[in-house]
Amino acid sequence: MTSKDNQVASWGAYLLSRNILAVSFAPRDTHVSQVQFALERGVPALIGIIASIRLPYPSRSFDMAHCSRCLIPWGQYDGQYLIEVDRILRPGGYWVLSGPPINWETHWKGWNRTREDLGAEQSQIEKVAKSLCWKKLVQRGDIAIWQKPTNHIHCKVNRKVFKLPLFCKSQNPDMAWYTKMETCLTPLPEVSNIRDIAGGQLAKWPERLNAIPPRISRGSLEGITAEIFIEDSELWKRRVAYYKKIDYQLAQTGRYRNLLDMNAHLGGFAAALVDDPLWVMNAVPVQAKTNTLGVIFERGLIGTYQNWCEAMSTYPRTYDFIHADSVFSLYKDRCDTEDILLEMDRILRPEGSVIIRDDVDVLLKVKSIVDVMQWDGRIVDHESSPHEREKILFATKMYWTAPNPHQNQGVEVVS
Repeated sequence: MTSKDNQVASWGAYLLSRNILAVSFAPRDTHVSQVQFALERGVPALIGIIASIRLPYPSRSFDMAHCSRCLIPWGQYDGQYLIEVDRILRPGGYWVLSGPPINWETHWKGWNRTREDLGAEQSQIEKVAKSLCWKKLVQRGDIAIWQKPTNHIHCKVNRKVFKLPLFCKSQNPDMAWYTKMETCLTPLPEVSNIRDIAGGQLAKWPERLNAIPPRISRGSLEGITAEIFIEDSELWKRRVAYYKKIDYQLAQTGRYRNLLDMNAHLGGFAAALVDDPLWVMNAVPVQAKTNTLGVIFERGLIGTYQNWCEAMSTYPRTYDFIHADSVFSLYKDRCDTEDILLEMDRILRPEGSVIIRDDVDVLLKVKSIVDVMQWDGRIVDHESSPHEREKILFATKMYWTAPNPHQNQGVEVVS
């Protein structure tokens, strides 16, 4: 679920207590740092804005998208903002809109807008939603709910009736890093029966976490099979168990809340921690060989795309814990190790912890830098054998202040 929520992710927090994971996003705000407040509450959030670039999620990611008083001009610009919502919604997913212009007949005076203006805005939203082949399920009070179709068979047959936008042909529907929005409709995967769900049926939660994701079972990801997925899940269960033996704080309930996996692959690290009272933001580097973020969402987890040569769209001191599997090897010839470590330091809270897996030569360089950054770190052997070249760095960001130049420097002051 994704939410554009201007009340510091209160709706996301409400859902989180019911085992429903929401990602809230809001722009960097000069008077109220909404995303920062949400993260300090322990609620998943990112700095983001819906403008001209696709949101950093693959197609068919979310069961529901929610917008509360976000004042986005949904009906304007040929409906491109709703077209983007359609791209990231799963077949049969829901779009929930609350606040202006919904229920404008009751609130128009308090909103300081004319009845005609608000009525025209809602009419335009209804028109765009219909052109996307969405079905309006209900409008009650200040809330309206639409549903995306489970496939596009009916829509294509009745194209002239629905006045659908043209279907996109050129762009990869999962490409969303500096990718321009278009006013074309992202086509759903083909189905043979109008009752079929495009892209494949998802298991219900919590079975969804370990069921073979449709993108894998349907062969959409080259080189990743159901057997590889199962092996990866078991591998990360063993690795996380090993982590907890080395870092006792990871095993403590409530010690960590906001976690970041910098190279999530199939989401195995997050899946192995699902029973702990925490959440993991699964980042898939745009430089990764295979785009696996769609699989992560199909497992019922959350994530985003990221280029680790750039800053992450989050505030300083955001995460309690960062996991980095082979990140420095991936970026070895792309940007400096120091830059990635400084970004990790920026988003890591004081006394937050880091686990970095990589080749021993890479880790020795990383260790030399984190020592200068005054992190408390140590390198340990691979969980399988000390003969493995891959090693693991456990580190903690320490509280520290710059030394006073007049203190403890052997300076005598003579009056």
